[in-house]
Amino acid sequence: MSGYAYILRCSDGTFYAGSTKDLVRRLEQHAAGEGAAYTRRRLPVTLVWQLECERVDEAFAWEKRIQGWSHAKRAAFIEGGLDAIRGWSANTRRIPLPPRGR
Repeated sequence: MSGYAYILRCSDGTFYAGSTKDLVRRLEQHAAGEGAAYTRRRLPVTLVWQLECERVDEAFAWEKRIQGWSHAKRAAFIEGGLDAIRGWSANTRRIPLPPRGR
């Protein structure tokens, strides 16, 4: 069974990441204020990114992955895809310490 991961832009400029088996129905729920409590308080919402996955668990994994990202990382991903966020992990963004003894 296929699934969808998606990102909504809320009226306050924040992003909401979700996953579902039926994207059209879920978007209708969000628009009607019947979706998540987060989006209900921030209507209207706009779909800004979606991914169709072969399995629902893959879509859910994408949702959880995106939920862990900062607003800036989500915005960069929406604009430029995975290439735009390469190197954004905490390990690669750390500022290296100067060499000892200098």
